[in-house]
Amino acid sequence: MRPLVATIDLSAIIHNYAVAKRCAPGRQAFAVVKANAYGHGVREVVTALHEVAEGFAVASLEEAAEVRALHSEARILLLEGCFAAAEYQFAAQLGLDVVLHNARQAQELLAATLSRPLNAWVKLDSGMHRLGFSAVALREWHGRLHGAPQVAELSVLSHFACADERGSEVTEQQLEAFLDVLDLDFAQRSLANSAAILTIPAAHMDWLRPGIMLYGATPCADLTVAELGLRPAMSLTAQLIACREVDVGDALGYGGTWRASRPSRIGTVSCGYADGYPRHAPNGTPVIVRGQRVALVGRVSMDMLMVDLTDLPDAVEGDAVELWGAQLPVDEVAQAAGTIGYELLSKVTARVPRRYRSS
Repeated sequence: MRPLVATIDLSAIIHNYAVAKRCAPGRQAFAVVKANAYGHGVREVVTALHEVAEGFAVASLEEAAEVRALHSEARILLLEGCFAAAEYQFAAQLGLDVVLHNARQAQELLAATLSRPLNAWVKLDSGMHRLGFSAVALREWHGRLHGAPQVAELSVLSHFACADERGSEVTEQQLEAFLDVLDLDFAQRSLANSAAILTIPAAHMDWLRPGIMLYGATPCADLTVAELGLRPAMSLTAQLIACREVDVGDALGYGGTWRASRPSRIGTVSCGYADGYPRHAPNGTPVIVRGQRVALVGRVSMDMLMVDLTDLPDAVEGDAVELWGAQLPVDEVAQAAGTIGYELLSKVTARVPRRYRSS
């Protein structure tokens, strides 16, 4: 069996959900489990949170159906809503909460014949300009949707663009825009993503939407996981599958992008970009071998990468290698590679076996 595994600590996810709840006492929370729970395994994560989470948030009807099969009672929020008129009947059968972010979705809901009314969330474009109604349009649609036979509860939500940047003027403006529509009669309100849960109490409202924080990566540009009291959930672990000596001037890997400036000892690791490790990770990206940091060297290949073991002479073939996890935060690897922890976690591919533990 190829020596590469993503070990998921489910107790860390439960802990991180509890952190979100402690930040906003009395509020309810949709645990965001889209994209296979950010690569951690939606079945296992929903099962782990079954007794504690009031709701779950997903991106598609397919994801919603999978969650509903695992939890018959929790509220399930369809974050982008329905993409076709016929989907509303399926959403009603599943008992979903659906987001409405444009006039077409709202019109199709009002035209639908449903087995039961849906909880509908109108989305305000408070300043991110990705999805949602303007404040004027939201007021108009509130009047048309409120009390409609297809609508059980009418609620409102929005999404922050810059909540990860503490003190952002954009965030303040978005919060003000959201508060400006709360004179309307809404059953529930939701605004806080992970960053806002942790740093913006005024945004907590009725329902929280913890996403990346559940999985133990930071949503804040200037705060680490440890500072936020979160626990990493995934450790991506491989092995040294070869060790070799190279001479001064020897080039490594595809394109020969790294050359030895000293007599060097190079280890080959059983992980590559087909497993989800970023191909664009540069020389010097940290990797853990025998509890010590070593540097990635050369281009990441499809199935392998290489590290400089020159300053770790005791390392041998068969030693464990942590690509990220408890000893090396995924956010640090992401920063070195010019991306974010969200992308690295969600891109761990299906060929990497997941193993689960509860402590």
